[in-house]
Order: sequence, then C-alpha cells, then structure tokens
Amino acid sequence: MHINIEKVVNEAKFNSFHFLLVFWCGFIIMFDGYDLVIYGSAIPILIKEWSLTPTQAGALGSYALIGMMFGALIFGPLADKIGRKNVILFCLALFSFFTFLIGFSNGPGQFGIYRFIAGLGLGGVMPNAVALTTEYSPKPLKSTLVSIMFSGYSLGGMLSAGLAILLLPKFGWQSLFFVGGLPLLFLPILYKTLPESSNFLLAKSNAENIKKVLKRINPSLQFQDGDSFVISNKEKQQGISVVKLFHEKRALSTILLWISFFMCLLMIYGLNTWLPQLMLESGYPINSSLMFLLVLNLGAIFGAIFGGWLADRWSAKKVLILFFVLGSVSLTLLGFKGHILFLYFLIGIAGAATIGTQIISNAYASNYYPLTIRSSGVGWALGIGRLGAIVGPIMGGVLLSMQLSTFQNFLAFAIPGIIAAISVSFINEHQPQSASLESSESSTKLSTIENIENTKV
Repeated sequence: MHINIEKVVNEAKFNSFHFLLVFWCGFIIMFDGYDLVIYGSAIPILIKEWSLTPTQAGALGSYALIGMMFGALIFGPLADKIGRKNVILFCLALFSFFTFLIGFSNGPGQFGIYRFIAGLGLGGVMPNAVALTTEYSPKPLKSTLVSIMFSGYSLGGMLSAGLAILLLPKFGWQSLFFVGGLPLLFLPILYKTLPESSNFLLAKSNAENIKKVLKRINPSLQFQDGDSFVISNKEKQQGISVVKLFHEKRALSTILLWISFFMCLLMIYGLNTWLPQLMLESGYPINSSLMFLLVLNLGAIFGAIFGGWLADRWSAKKVLILFFVLGSVSLTLLGFKGHILFLYFLIGIAGAATIGTQIISNAYASNYYPLTIRSSGVGWALGIGRLGAIVGPIMGGVLLSMQLSTFQNFLAFAIPGIIAAISVSFINEHQPQSASLESSESSTKLSTIENIENTKV
C-alpha cells in the first residue's frame, strides 16, 4: 500500500510530537537569537574597554552576520542533501562552542574571528529549523507553529538584555558569552528527540525511520509488510540549484522576497546592535538603555504570534505590508522625545513590526517554495537578507559617528521598512506552485496551504 507522507502530516492532530518539535526548535532559535543580540548588550562596555569608534564597533558587530550570510547559503542547500536534523545539530554545536570562546577574547581581532565562525552556525540553523517545523506541522497550524517556534529568537533577545542587566555589573561582558555555550549540554537530548526530514529519509529509502516518525505523528497508524511511502509529485533531489528558485514565474517574486528580507534584517540587526547605545547617547542610563532592548524583543514575540494568527485568518501579504508600515511609523516617532512609557510602547511596536515581521516572512517564504527546494529557498532568502543584516550595524556606526540628531538616526532605520512594504506588495502569488495561496477560501493564508509540496518546481 502507498502511504502519502504529506497526507498523514497534514491531517494529524496536534500531539506531543508537535509540541516537542516546536519546543526544541524554539529552544535552538532562542540561543540563536541570544548569541546575536548579546553583542548589542555588550557594545557600550566594549566601546569603552577597547577604545572603539562607532564605525569600528559597527564593523565588529557585522562579523557574525557575515558568517551568517555564508552559513545560510551553505547549510540551507546542504540540508536538502544530508538531512536537516544533521545540519541543525552541527550548526548548534558550532555556534555554541565559538560563542563560549568569545568570552576568552583578548581584543577585537580575536573577538571578530570567533564571531564570524559562530555566525556560520547561526546562519545554518535558521532556515533548517523553519523548514523542519513547517514540514511536520499539521496543515491548519503551519504558520502559527512556525511563528511560535521562531518567537524563540525574541526570547533570546530578551534573555540577552535581562542577563546583561544582572551580569554586567558583577561579572563583566565575558559572562554573557559564556552563557551562549549552554546548548552544548543539550545535544544528546536534541539528537534523540528531533525527527529527520521525511523528504530526506524517503530519498535515502529509509522506510524504517519513516515509519517511526509517522507513528510519532499519528500513533494509531498501522503498517504492513510491503508498504511504500510517497510524497506527492516529489522531484528527485538531484541538481538542486538556485536557478530553480526562478522557475515557474518565480523570478520577480524571488527577487522581491530577497529585497524585503534585506530591508527587514537591516532594521533588525541595526536596532539590536545600536539601540542601547542610541539611548545612552540620548541621556538614558545603561540599565534603562538595556531595558529598551528587552522591550524591543518582547514586542517581537507579540508581533510574531499575533501576526501569525492574523496571517492564518486574513492575508499574509497584507499583514507583512501593514507591519512594515507600522514599523516605519513607530521608528520615526521614536525620534521625538516623550514620556518613557510612550517610548517603551513605540519600541514594542517597532519590535513587533520588525523582528516579528521577519518571523512571518520566514514562514511565508518557506510556504512559497515547494518541498524539494524549500530549504534552498528559505536559505537563499535569509542569505541575501544577511547582506542587509551586515549593513545594519555598519550603518548604525556611521550614523553615530556623524553625530546626527536622534530623529535623523531613527528615520534612517525607518526608511527600509517602506521599501520592504513596497517590495512585498508586488510579489506575485498567482502561480502554479502557489495555488493554495490563491484559493477562494484562503487567498494568501499560510495555514490553509493546499499541499504546496505537491506541486512541481
């Protein structure tokens, strides 16, 4: 008997398998976010200790992001060939170990080398965690579960700011990076718990492991000798190339996705790197400046969850456009001094509409591409987007060195949001592999995808 893996996954009821998948992928992404945001928490101390100029500090902040760009481009496509689980665990070990080593850095040169190597792992984890969660999520819950899982990034940002407030005065900036090595202790649990991609297992003709995974998804399934497994309209995994991202009228939309990722990541990493320092230079004490960073990432959690819920019931495209515009408006208003509670509110909105928007974009891009090129599609979008992430910290350093007003600094970070909103508005969803996105009931609702993996590239 032929057993359709997608049908089993899409019709499954939410159970402990899905909970553990989202929990552990969220745990991994939490430390991914922690390791990235921690530089923004430490930068005020590093500038003083190493006598860095804003431009030098911005460049140093980009080293991890350069590594992330290469990591996303390398490990996204590689996962389609050697398995997502294997890549996720390797990347986790890579970025955790070298983040821990950063605590022993004796200068900016050594610091930058360790950050770059850690960045390779950080960039490889993101697209594969998104793809694995998407692949095994029931159809009605796809974007919601991906958004919840990716909220771990913002939890990591909050953890970074919160621990900085507690640890910096007593233990110094090094202690923040030592905490980044904790995921190494969880590798055995993750190896045992995380499933491998069914697409990869099928390509390797590993029927026994497919049965084990499907039994975890639906314990009531009964298998017989001679059962075979299929993924509807599955293409062979040979010759996966970036060129395939431009097939079937996807060329313009792929470029527009890349532009939106570029602009959004520019805002995210520019703000996560420089927000505490911007607030310090506006006259706020260090603890208050770090609290702004915490609120930014707290807002991102609400933005990701609410945005994912809204995308499931409305239109993901409209949600992305709305959030990008809201982010630009809130950042512009931050340039005007006001009551601190109002500033917290604006920063929360900015976090929801920048970091939260990127989380929705990850789910949107993951569902935009067929299963056979999904990791490659998300990996390339994130990889190209990392160029924006690299520009963000550098741009912030240049702006601070120019001694502009607070309003001008925040306005500079608001403009990319408008560009991203325009780019998303021109994405063409009406194409063969996105039929589910144009159905009469769901338009572009991510959670009602009609087996996007079933369509050919």
